[in-house]
Amino acid sequence: MELRRKRAYDTAESADGFRVLVDRLWPRGVSKERAEIDLWAKNTAPSPELRKQWHAASDDDWGSYADQYRAELAGESASALDDLAAEAKKHGVVTLVYAAHDEEHNHAIVLEEALRELL
Repeated sequence: MELRRKRAYDTAESADGFRVLVDRLWPRGVSKERAEIDLWAKNTAPSPELRKQWHAASDDDWGSYADQYRAELAGESASALDDLAAEAKKHGVVTLVYAAHDEEHNHAIVLEEALRELL
């Protein structure tokens, strides 16, 4: 199974395979038809509190944010992560779709790492 990441604002392609939206909120300005989302795994996204903290922080705080999100994935979001891993195993290619503008500092990177450990 192959895991990929892609922004919600990029064009969906058949090569994306099973597309999973991993944000708690639907991406602004993206229609459901255009997004072509197969599963919305909002419970694997960072908690609203952590999301607010991250949006108010600088990129220098990325490590701290990532650690807090990993703790959520191991704790309160563990069952949602397990459910996502079980679903991912059914597909050859899974693309984690996210809305963040920063492609190097976003929760989908941390989520992908956590999923890889379960797969």
